[in-house]
Amino acid sequence: MTAPGQIRIVIADDQHLIRAGLRAIIDAEPDLRVVAEASDGATAALAAASSRADIVLMDVEMPGIDGIEGVRRVHDARPEARVLMLTMFDLDEYVFGALRAGASGFLIKTAGPEELAGAIRAARGGDLLFAPSVTRRLVESYVRQAPPTVDAQARLASLTERELEVFHSIARGLSNAEIGAELFMGETTVKTQITRILAKLGLRDRVQAVVYAYECGVAGRSPG
Repeated sequence: MTAPGQIRIVIADDQHLIRAGLRAIIDAEPDLRVVAEASDGATAALAAASSRADIVLMDVEMPGIDGIEGVRRVHDARPEARVLMLTMFDLDEYVFGALRAGASGFLIKTAGPEELAGAIRAARGGDLLFAPSVTRRLVESYVRQAPPTVDAQARLASLTERELEVFHSIARGLSNAEIGAELFMGETTVKTQITRILAKLGLRDRVQAVVYAYECGVAGRSPG
């Protein structure tokens, strides 16, 4: 039974010991609660829907329905849930497929308890969704494999100057609080700006925004 305000989490991993370890870490946090466990992607999607999960921690490699197909199924069964992929390696080849399937973030299995809890909260709040060791190399590697976006610059032209500043900050992996501090904006205003940016660019979330920024050459460049 979850308390009001707790983040509801499904753990999907085919190894019982890993699930037990993750559950122990998560349930030790007062604002987090594991509501279900699964051993493959299909069961994870069903569990996410039946438990009204906010977050699914999804192992990349599982027998049967793997984590990549699991992401797609979770999005179909429980669109509100965000999926954090669990991987042993910071450039696991399967992560690229997970990005395309709609994963909202990536976490290395060797992450410590604080990093795990922080990543879950960040995913729920829409902030930084990559483990620090993954961010730049992961996205750059993904973009090298992805086809170029033909109308990227045209869609960027639809952004106001302020929205473009926020977009550059998203591309650098800054959280809402960090964007607000840097651009002298309240967090509510930042969230509003991000919602508008995603709508104008036809993107689902911040992960797609970061990838899009690399695709059109915005990442690493000044907005001016």
